[in-house]
Amino acid sequence: MRALPILAILLAAPLMAQGRHDSNAPVNFGADHIELQDKANRVLLTGNVTLKQAEMTLNAQRMTVAYTGQVVDGSPQVSRFDAAGNVVVTRPDQVARGQYGIYDLNRRVITMLGGVTLTQGTNTVNGSRLTMNLDTGRAVIDGSSVPGGAGAGGGTVTQSGGRVTGTFSVPKRN
Repeated sequence: MRALPILAILLAAPLMAQGRHDSNAPVNFGADHIELQDKANRVLLTGNVTLKQAEMTLNAQRMTVAYTGQVVDGSPQVSRFDAAGNVVVTRPDQVARGQYGIYDLNRRVITMLGGVTLTQGTNTVNGSRLTMNLDTGRAVIDGSSVPGGAGAGGGTVTQSGGRVTGTFSVPKRN
């Protein structure tokens, strides 16, 4: 029985993020269309949206950028990105995919919902919700259903099955 916790740690280790992300780095973006909703303190980006911060890239079909209304050094203070439609987060040696994604800059956490897949090398884990802490590098996948959860853009996320599944590679042995 003592080997089980050690085995769980060894299996989870390959899915940990590679070091601390620089969440203070500037965020560059590109999109087919941008709509500024200044009174609501938000920006809507649509069509092939790409965000790049340090070594992390976030792609989606549409994204809402929320900012606080405070302006520091001439720039509004962005607090959150809500992404929808084929959301892909790419970090060195790691790719996460889902239907919806939320990047909370204040907490330095990315949450992905709906048919989530996390891949690192040849290891893959699937579930309904992924939480990545960019400070600690810890990635947690939840297999429980998310019935009626509101996603970005007002949609709902429903994942049946309630299990985390995946594949871990093992070293070749003689």
